[in-house]
Amino acid sequence: MNRTLLIVGAGLESIPGIILAKKLGLEVVVSDSDTNAPGIDKADYFIKASTYDVQKTLKEANKFNKYIKKIHGVMCIASDVPLTVSKTAKSLNLPYINIGSAKLASDKLAMKECFKKNGINTPWFSEVNSFDELNKIAASSEQPLIIKPNDSRGSRGVIRLIEGIDLNWAYNYAKNYSPTNRIIVESFLDGPQISTESMIINGIAYTPGFSDRNYEFIEKYSPHIIENGGQLPPKIDIDQKNEIENLIQKTADSLSIKNGVLKGDIVIHKNEPYIIEVALRLSGGYFCSHEIPLNTGVDLVGAAILQCLGEKINPDDLKPKFNKPVAQRYLFLKPGKVKCISIPQWIKDDPEVCFFENRIQVGDIIEPIENHPKRSGVVITTGKNLDTAVAKAKNVISSIEVSII
Repeated sequence: MNRTLLIVGAGLESIPGIILAKKLGLEVVVSDSDTNAPGIDKADYFIKASTYDVQKTLKEANKFNKYIKKIHGVMCIASDVPLTVSKTAKSLNLPYINIGSAKLASDKLAMKECFKKNGINTPWFSEVNSFDELNKIAASSEQPLIIKPNDSRGSRGVIRLIEGIDLNWAYNYAKNYSPTNRIIVESFLDGPQISTESMIINGIAYTPGFSDRNYEFIEKYSPHIIENGGQLPPKIDIDQKNEIENLIQKTADSLSIKNGVLKGDIVIHKNEPYIIEVALRLSGGYFCSHEIPLNTGVDLVGAAILQCLGEKINPDDLKPKFNKPVAQRYLFLKPGKVKCISIPQWIKDDPEVCFFENRIQVGDIIEPIENHPKRSGVVITTGKNLDTAVAKAKNVISSIEVSII
């Protein structure tokens, strides 16, 4: 009997995982509120349920399990819904992340309080319950600050409190992106930022994924904080790498993660790593599905699929086999209506262009860049060294011609 995998979320970035699961001989059912979600056509079955609606997903998954196909594993890819995955898997008597851990990962304030309680380096933070409270914090702070929703994702609602900003606007803007109307203010620590991706096996964290995050447009799109891809391997030395791995292990311990995936956002401030926040899911931006395998040869998505099916994972499979240069950049466009698009053929033919995705079509309305989902395309490249990989990625982006009216 073929085993069936439920992937919660059928967005673009779930597609590599769907395809890989089918290559592994699995049947795939996806759940999403959008009946036109692009991952649906790649899957075998579809459940209509919002990824954020725990009870609806749980109910529909159990119905599917009883009347259509037995489900053998539940996971998500690039969708930040650990509680939906955890509760659904538990209801089906399948391997699942501790529900308490999933709740912490879904609540940034609770997560950061957990870090603080366990002595884990994290930027100073505070809940903000009113504009007056934010005004007082901003007036007394000697450090740069950011404000963000407690329970959003994809940089939605994240604002840097730059000099002269309208704090009342910033407060309400961030609050509008929080389903629970809860806001965090925290220190914006200077220093290089690193994305990590780890798999926890029997309580031990293995981290094959390290990437420098690229914030070259932080002033251009200010006060919004917009990342423009990144590059692997990161420019850290072995001691810094070991410190980050130790920090990730402490973080996994504090969240009581015994088995699962942990995505980390880290800043190195004054030569010391700090956890900004973590997610208990495979990353978006094709980091897990493309960049890590290209850089290291590690199939993290495949390992995560097998783990959620209850199979034993060999830690040796998570050890990098090589360290090849990889760069990623995004396509950003000015606001307006797309009149025409021209993508040179060489982009499709160049073997060093490992992945290219155009996310727009003629007639689309391009909105101002305020968060990561507003990006219009992505490219992943390699090269003989990191500089040439980065140059290639930039060349791809600059070669795409889009007329906006």
